[in-house]
Amino acid sequence: MSFETLVTSSLPILSLITFLPLIGALVILIVDQTKVKTIQKIGLAFSGSALLVSAIALIYFDPSRQFQFVEDYAWIPALSVRYLMGADGLSMPFVVLTTLLTFVSLIASLSIENRVKEYWFWFLLLETGMLGVFESLDFFLFYVFWEITLVPMYFLIGVWGGPKKEYAATKFFLYTLFGSVFMLLSIIGLYFASTPHTLNMLELTAQRNELLKMGMTFQVLVFLGFYLAFAIKVPLFPFHTWLPLAHVEAPTAVSVILAGVLLKMGGYGLMRVNLPMFPEATKLFIFPLVVISFINIVYGALCALAQKDMKRMVAYSSVNHMGYVGLGLASLTATGFNGAVFQMVNHGIITGSLFLLVGVIYDRAHTRDIDAFGGLGAKTPMFAGIMTLACMASLGLPGLAGFVSEFLCFLGAFGPWKIWTGLSVAGILVTAGFFLRMIQKVFLGPLNEKWAGLTDMNAREYAAVLPLAALTVILGVYPRWGLDLMNDTLTALAAFVKSGV
Repeated sequence: MSFETLVTSSLPILSLITFLPLIGALVILIVDQTKVKTIQKIGLAFSGSALLVSAIALIYFDPSRQFQFVEDYAWIPALSVRYLMGADGLSMPFVVLTTLLTFVSLIASLSIENRVKEYWFWFLLLETGMLGVFESLDFFLFYVFWEITLVPMYFLIGVWGGPKKEYAATKFFLYTLFGSVFMLLSIIGLYFASTPHTLNMLELTAQRNELLKMGMTFQVLVFLGFYLAFAIKVPLFPFHTWLPLAHVEAPTAVSVILAGVLLKMGGYGLMRVNLPMFPEATKLFIFPLVVISFINIVYGALCALAQKDMKRMVAYSSVNHMGYVGLGLASLTATGFNGAVFQMVNHGIITGSLFLLVGVIYDRAHTRDIDAFGGLGAKTPMFAGIMTLACMASLGLPGLAGFVSEFLCFLGAFGPWKIWTGLSVAGILVTAGFFLRMIQKVFLGPLNEKWAGLTDMNAREYAAVLPLAALTVILGVYPRWGLDLMNDTLTALAAFVKSGV
């Protein structure tokens, strides 16, 4: 048997990717909490193994085919629940993104000194939950993994966060749980509406014309149930208020995962569930989605412009950038869908870099106040250079990853939504304003003598940030490497959605 056959047919590779971090978490539980180095090595070994296996899966993934590496087993026969996992061009980029960002976040977490055993346990459990969401093709399994992500993130913010950590963690938990309740009701509704009863996402998508017979009211209610859960996660206006506080209070590595992966679960859900399954409701709500995306773009950018705290500024920039995703989705075109998914991937890479870099300066200066610095470019040239690269990518400078995905979102949306797309371009100008202002105040001008003793980045920080910086340049110069992975799936998805609306 060849290695390719083993990977594509015989080996349960998606389960391996998903549960390697969980095995690592369970191993950590039996290690003495005083053996910090051992705990860290175990965590990095299992998370790194998941990254390696996901890279192998990526190598053998065929973008021209639909769901691959499928695992299908009876789980709860009485309810027609199956252990069904698979990956296509929509989910595969997020699987690799999750394993990569988790691994670099754990490298950044080597500086954590408080309750190390519990921290690494929760982080690895969180990775398993996130991976499961992107790979599940049965709603029961999807919901289980969706809820698994909630508890680790609550504790990671609530125990290792900043001064307002308990409030931030509780707000995050309540917002997400609120959306999850409505998603559960929608899943139950779909189960009873399907014939025969099923929770298989693929079968329910194929039955969308049958589901229309349940009436418009049913479709709208189920659509809104899923939308609430996914919009809170993205987050789309007005469900965004939990995000800046959670980011500011969360530890650096947790902020990376929150922005880089958890937000993408919402966008992924809208593309996997809402748009293809409910054509009539999509037709009804597509214009409100355009307006909400426009608000996200402009309002998020203006809020970021008003911030003095670097981390809060980057957090609001996430609200702004996820608005581009909404605009791409609302286009219902293959170009817009490609832009939306590519934007989510690029946002994870670029904003992950930004949060890691803000953590670098905070660890040294113990402040994130933009006005408190000045002239650091000469004192910490490597830090200044990488931070400037990440800022330029985030504001959409051509030649870097952020430009390509934003361009595709605007290109896809311009046809059906010319006025709203034109107005949304204002968000780019404001984004450039707040990033350039930060670069000017922090790195340029005379050195603030208070920071004369600051040191540049260390080996651990380079190890966490440089892979993301390299990807930012590679995907900007040669975006085809990422787009070829998703284009076939998203072109077919756009055609399927368009045929229903």
